[in-house]
Amino acid sequence: MSLLNRIQERTQQADETDGQQDELRSHPPVQPKVDIRSVFREPHTKETVHPEAKRKQDKHQELKNLIHKRILQEYKDSPVEDIIPQLEVMAIEIMKEDEQFRGSIDRKKVVDELRNDLTGFGPINPLLMDEDVSEVMVNGPSKVYCERKGKIELTSIMFRDDEHVMSIIEKIVAPIGRRIDESSPMVDARLPDGSRVNAIIPPLALNGPTVTIRKFSKDPFQIDDLVNFGTLSQEMAIFLEACVKARLNIFVSGGTGSGKTTTLNVLSNFIPHDERIVTIEDAAELQLGQDHVVSLESRPPNIEGKGAITIRDLVRNSLRMRPDRVVIGEVRGAEALDMLQAMNTGHDGSLATGHSNSARDMIARLETMVLLAGVELPVKAIREQIAGALDVIIQQSRLKDGSRKITSITEVQGMEGDVIVLQDIFAYKQQGVHEDGKIIGRLIPTGVRPKFYERLEASGIHIPANVFIEGEEWAE
Repeated sequence: MSLLNRIQERTQQADETDGQQDELRSHPPVQPKVDIRSVFREPHTKETVHPEAKRKQDKHQELKNLIHKRILQEYKDSPVEDIIPQLEVMAIEIMKEDEQFRGSIDRKKVVDELRNDLTGFGPINPLLMDEDVSEVMVNGPSKVYCERKGKIELTSIMFRDDEHVMSIIEKIVAPIGRRIDESSPMVDARLPDGSRVNAIIPPLALNGPTVTIRKFSKDPFQIDDLVNFGTLSQEMAIFLEACVKARLNIFVSGGTGSGKTTTLNVLSNFIPHDERIVTIEDAAELQLGQDHVVSLESRPPNIEGKGAITIRDLVRNSLRMRPDRVVIGEVRGAEALDMLQAMNTGHDGSLATGHSNSARDMIARLETMVLLAGVELPVKAIREQIAGALDVIIQQSRLKDGSRKITSITEVQGMEGDVIVLQDIFAYKQQGVHEDGKIIGRLIPTGVRPKFYERLEASGIHIPANVFIEGEEWAE
């Protein structure tokens, strides 16, 4: 049953379903094997790391250090599976031997932290397992932030030192063949569950090794989830399903953390299962449910600075792979020209995302990105390429209260003179702010029926006329 039929059946019961689901569920990642010596290093003796917390955690850290030493002495060459059961035993023995630890140490916390070092991703493992946390940000060893339900907060989590953070970064990037060192101090990677990771280390990062992890749900969100979250309205959902099935070229625009990739993933679910899909990303994170999906991932240069495979290389190659649909995780450079040419030469139904503050700004950015390709084209020719390639621009934003909204769905109508004509089909109207800071607003149709409406009808997709008329739209 299509989304349109499901929503039409539910419209009579809409008032009964205004609860929202928790945002961005996560799943504990499957962990790779680790080298015990890389996890348990001798701690630095300098008191330069988080001194404000050192007095409170002095005994706690001392006990951990003693267990570290014992593991290195007695279990250096043992597999992790043999060490885990001994952590509790070693903690009890050391606490019995030294009375300074009695009554002042949370033994369970010590053992849990050691277990996370061995089998998980160290101190941040509890955040990765927390379903309410959507992003984890490590700003050096002494400051770890997280985004919880759209709001950033400082946690009490700390690493021992810079080397401790580096060991976790190495643990993340090694299984996927990436590297990070002084000659290559930035890296994009992913966790086994698909969560996206960016790491940057000194000398570029002055506060110490810095890690940013964007978590994703093990079970991909569906369009109904976004409707329940208030990201878009039911009318918008009907319209977007029709656009994907009618093979319109759609571009999702928005700022960092606005939910572009989540929306792209949801839209991709509307692609029929009998079509061949090629996805292109810097760090693979799309979670498509279709059977016939080929996932391509760019590659950074090797230690000699050679062997890099860019997004542009992958876009060009994908056109030789007989794709029915091309889905590009993010367009940020010269690959924009190849994407537009593909959309203009028979590869309809393509999807992509990019960073911008509005649909009009996205058009301007695409013009600039095409110029980066090194092809000398007049601006009017570039604009004709854009106007001929794109059908719909979805603008997504993260509002001040932390909520994520599709703030406009805009049709690219074509050229008038030297200007690309845009027309909003749906828009978000903010009406005020609650006392608790939550933004009040509505997602409404503008009353304009798109020019490609006949194209939808010709594809056998009928959208009720009231979808484009402001009526009983979703409100919060």
